[in-house]
Amino acid sequence: MKKLFFKLWPINRSITGSGVSETLMIIRKYIGYLQIKNYKTGDKAFDWKIPEQWEVKEAYILNPDGKKICDYKKNNLHVVGYSKKIKKYLSLDLLKKKLHTIKKIRNAIPYITSYYKKDWGFCISYNEYKNLKKGKYLALINARHFKGKLSYGEFFKKGSDSREIFFSCNVCHPSLANNELSGPVVMAHIAKWIKNINTKYSYRIVFIPETIGSISYISKNLKKMKEKIIAGYTVTCAGDEENYSFLPSKNKSLSNQFATELFKENNIPFKKFSWLDRGSDERQYCSPNVDLPIASLMRTKYNEYPEYHTSLDKFGQTVTLKGLNQTFNLLKKLII
Repeated sequence: MKKLFFKLWPINRSITGSGVSETLMIIRKYIGYLQIKNYKTGDKAFDWKIPEQWEVKEAYILNPDGKKICDYKKNNLHVVGYSKKIKKYLSLDLLKKKLHTIKKIRNAIPYITSYYKKDWGFCISYNEYKNLKKGKYLALINARHFKGKLSYGEFFKKGSDSREIFFSCNVCHPSLANNELSGPVVMAHIAKWIKNINTKYSYRIVFIPETIGSISYISKNLKKMKEKIIAGYTVTCAGDEENYSFLPSKNKSLSNQFATELFKENNIPFKKFSWLDRGSDERQYCSPNVDLPIASLMRTKYNEYPEYHTSLDKFGQTVTLKGLNQTFNLLKKLII
């Protein structure tokens, strides 16, 4: 899992683009089987539409001394996700309006996106931000938006029973260890393990961009999902060593029952959140008129740890190999 983690780590992922495709191809090679599917720009997903694809080649700021700062090639969190193309000289006062920082965590680069509003910007640590000096700056983002595709991966293991247990994890965040890579790394390991054992139920695992990806998937597969899925979980923030977190499905479900019994029977400490605390793809899977029995399994819940959505969410700080292995073994117990 550690080897897979670091292979995926430097890839610039977003809700669309070559980073997602590259990630899925690596996961497919790791598992040995994964269907990679696409939705086209403009395809309808209920009242949403698949956005244009976004690709960025380079992005940086030249300071008054001609030195590069906020260099995308050094850390892909430096550029606001989905930024439009820009090449512009600005004063420090004007530039600061396009800079995102976190004063409370002075050495962290924040993760910011602008998916559905054409804009641009850079992310910078507060320590660097406060030391910027007056003068003329060049802001350059070599990016493009175009008609393309949103990709996702789907793994399916047929059991003796056609009823399905459904797992979902996200592949749309760049260089975030717990909030992003822990989910697909653990679930790729689960897929690799489960494909070679006999199971009663059938298992489906999707590796998908958050929100727009799950909405699109539901819009195309809802009838089949309602017929087949008897329990399911989104798996995110799965790699730290803190107590587990559980966010139940909106309605009473086997998912809630299975997870709660698993924790209690194995004397595993866990924190149970309310459905009102939702914030990831469980929102989509349990939305009105969808109402699937899908809950969320996590270690420390998203937005509950200080490194969340920052450059400090990295291996060795939030994620450990021990944490990943513990979550993998927990899911094995859930499945068996």
